[in-house]
Amino acid sequence: MNILVCIKQVPDTNKVEVDPITGVLKRNGVESKMNPYDLYAIETALRIKEEVGGSIYAITMGPGQAAGVIREAFAMGVDQGALISDRKFGGADVLATSYTLSQAIKILGDFDLILCGKQTTDGDTAQVGPEVSEWLNIPSLSNVSKIVEIHNDAMVVEMDMTNDIEIAKIQFPCLLAVDKDIFMPRLPSYVKKQETKDREIRVISLDQLEDKDEKNYGLNGSPTQVQRIFPPQVNAHRELWNGTSTELTEQLINKLQELKFA
Repeated sequence: MNILVCIKQVPDTNKVEVDPITGVLKRNGVESKMNPYDLYAIETALRIKEEVGGSIYAITMGPGQAAGVIREAFAMGVDQGALISDRKFGGADVLATSYTLSQAIKILGDFDLILCGKQTTDGDTAQVGPEVSEWLNIPSLSNVSKIVEIHNDAMVVEMDMTNDIEIAKIQFPCLLAVDKDIFMPRLPSYVKKQETKDREIRVISLDQLEDKDEKNYGLNGSPTQVQRIFPPQVNAHRELWNGTSTELTEQLINKLQELKFA
């Protein structure tokens, strides 16, 4: 089975500055890591490969430093990797990101299964995976928490839908966005890290894609525009009250009325 995993490098901190003009995260100089949900996607791919055989291709989109997560994927057992990188891809929203990924996937070949983490910790939209499937015109399922059966032409999975568990059969080729409960990710292997340290990572730029129209990528191809973004105000004010239950109740009512909550 030919499996492709979409992964992403995200900031390893919650103290990230935002460009006040573009609304884009300032990633330069910020420690980064692989998106935690993508570790579950990689582990799922590895488990499927161990069961039915095949190969795993990992792709990521970002600046040159994002190749680090491809190296980490190699150390976990992924076979090949590609970095989708071009200044014209910068500032993309979920629509432009999913379109860019789909264009890159088309030139990499045919895949039976595409895996994504359910969401990323820097955007939390949970939209990119399903949108990639729409661009590729293949079926997709989200919130996948268990692989039940794998057949020659399809697979059966469980989806955690918060209030219930749904079971679905999906035909190949397809895309699955997996949840964190599906498998425990293995640690990167030092031996594999050394063995793959010189493994080639393919770099894909706009010039290599089928659609070379710059208007469809990055900020130009992003219909979602940030009007204003700012850090939340920190309010550490507190009051300590003493008194009987009746007095405290009266104080609380007065405070709620003062704050216009009652």
